[in-house]
Amino acid sequence: MQRPYNFSAGPAAIPEEVLRQAAAEMLDWHGSGMGVMEMSHRGKEFISIYEAAEAGFRGLLAIPPEFKILFMQGGGLAENAIVPLNLSRAAGVDFVVTGSWSQKSQKEARKYASDVNIAASGEASGFTTLPEPASWTPSVGASYLHICSNETINGVEFHELPDLRALGCDAPLVVDFSSHVASRPVDWSRVGLAFGGAQKNIGPAGLTIVVVREDLIGQALPACPSAFDYPLVADNQSTYNTPPTWGIYMAGLTFDWLARQTEGESRGIAAMERRNIAKAELLYGTIDGSQLYYNKVSPPCRSRMNVPFYLRDEALNDAFLAGARERGLLQLKGHKSVGGMRASIYNAMPLAGVQALVDYLHDFEKVRG
Repeated sequence: MQRPYNFSAGPAAIPEEVLRQAAAEMLDWHGSGMGVMEMSHRGKEFISIYEAAEAGFRGLLAIPPEFKILFMQGGGLAENAIVPLNLSRAAGVDFVVTGSWSQKSQKEARKYASDVNIAASGEASGFTTLPEPASWTPSVGASYLHICSNETINGVEFHELPDLRALGCDAPLVVDFSSHVASRPVDWSRVGLAFGGAQKNIGPAGLTIVVVREDLIGQALPACPSAFDYPLVADNQSTYNTPPTWGIYMAGLTFDWLARQTEGESRGIAAMERRNIAKAELLYGTIDGSQLYYNKVSPPCRSRMNVPFYLRDEALNDAFLAGARERGLLQLKGHKSVGGMRASIYNAMPLAGVQALVDYLHDFEKVRG
């Protein structure tokens, strides 16, 4: 049976191969007589799952040994508090505001940092462009500079992480990469900490992955809860607090799936980046060539993962969504704060799914445009 194509922004589609393996192991994981959700998080069975997931993620993204990988809870939104609790040292922090999520991040940080400096903002453009790093105004002595490298709602993406040292800034870079984690390589030489909720590209909601340089941890504010204190989490293999065991297991299966992906001579994350570029080019090309649909984001800043678009006649929105559902194209309604449509085309979305959407865009325009 052909499953519908799910364009949800998150929780999002999971590779069918991963879902089928999880279903097959639901009642009995590897002859243990237990399902993963029934295991002790300190038992040898789950520890082996955890270790494989951590090693798989480190290998996929070529994460250097000086970075700790933490499997935590609370989603990316909770990390907006946990990061300043661990890294702000009650001093000032910098933010580059490029959309809805970085706006939320800087507001949350104000509860814990002594000062929040907006080093740059794309608000004047309606968050349809990214401020050039050369124009940023980082503050002296900031504990870190935070960016959201892909804004899920606004559909903008940093295709290259900024080199803060080249800008004369000594602060470590904090990256919310929730919406594009594992969709492309990461230049870890430019990163101090990166975090992401799993529910877009890695697995089910409930798991948050934090990758943090070891020299940055150990200076949490006294008010930081023990369960969120990065050194405690790291020293206890993410089991100081009972971890999201099912989410870690599913992430591990997804990492294995990613490692098997190929595009030409490319494998793993390099293959996924090539595939994601091809999907995005197909969809944006169709939208740009249309008289009915349009996208507001400046082309160099367009997200490969989240593609917001609009119908020039908004009275057609409901008919468009109804027709899409009939064609097995789900979750295309845009975020309530910006309206319109949005197609999220994460790793699990095959090129065939994007082609099915493109075919529908053409057919709908012929009839209604």
